[in-house]
Amino acid sequence: MKVLVTGGTGYIGSHVVVELLNQGYEVEIIDNLVNSKITVLDQIEKITNKKPIFHQIDLLDKPVLEQIFTNSHFDLVMHFAGLKAVAESVEQPLRYYNNNLTGTINLLECMENHHVYNLIFSSSATVYGNPGIPEYTENLETGHNISSSYGKTKYMIEEILKDLAIANPNFNIIALRYFNPIGNHPSGLIGEDPNGIPNNLMPYIMKVAKGELPELSIYGNDYSTPDGTCRRDYIHVVDLAKGHLSAIDALESGFKAYNLGTGSPVSVLEMVQTFEKINGKPLPHKFSPRRAGDLPEFWANPSLANRELNWQTTLTTEDAFRDTISFIEHQ
Repeated sequence: MKVLVTGGTGYIGSHVVVELLNQGYEVEIIDNLVNSKITVLDQIEKITNKKPIFHQIDLLDKPVLEQIFTNSHFDLVMHFAGLKAVAESVEQPLRYYNNNLTGTINLLECMENHHVYNLIFSSSATVYGNPGIPEYTENLETGHNISSSYGKTKYMIEEILKDLAIANPNFNIIALRYFNPIGNHPSGLIGEDPNGIPNNLMPYIMKVAKGELPELSIYGNDYSTPDGTCRRDYIHVVDLAKGHLSAIDALESGFKAYNLGTGSPVSVLEMVQTFEKINGKPLPHKFSPRRAGDLPEFWANPSLANRELNWQTTLTTEDAFRDTISFIEHQ
């Protein structure tokens, strides 16, 4: 089976590519390298002893995208490519809508033109907005009170995929709704390494530990949670990647969505304390004012994925921190 992975040199995409190659899939990658580095390809090869075909293009460049589909027959597309910084999306909504929606539509049109009907889409728990309860199940309504343009693009893409699956029953589509991916590959060779001040907790902790940033800002310590800091469902990126391979066997006509999370929330302060325990030294941090749009707590109910995808998490936050420290040491 040949798989096209859009955004395949990015944080989550690269880990999925490793799992695909290790399971014997042929892989081609599309990425514009806005959120990643070309050196990731060499690291993937070191881990798997295989180097995927790579195309440095933007999904907005539809003629080149069409040519890639003409030159290769793909059995499946895994779609990760997209802008993903929540705060930036609020400041630059038109850029996010144009990139994420137009790029996806271009991809879907190429798939339809070339009779490629299997798709696994990288979605997000942000599609649930603020449902008023902390445990998210797939039967909750989506699309209401979404606080960022990024989250709205994920919701809108899911709606496009639902309509497409109705209009063309040949399509077999699964959307995987992520919660909070953390950690890195245990080899220490690939991981999350954004430029500038990170938006996500783990790379922020990593940059503070490396001395690139002076301290971690914890936004809010007066929430109605046990220690006053926000609680999230942190899932190891390797568990998340394996969820994509489990989804392949569950593809069937129509659209289906699954939560990928642990089902067990952990607070920001608990994450800091765990990192300090694993790393053996204190992590400089301070409490800052709450960020607009942050919910006190939410987590996945992953029982549908457990049951229908035969998938469950096996790695812990401690594992994620050990792998993160290994990634730091390899930098």
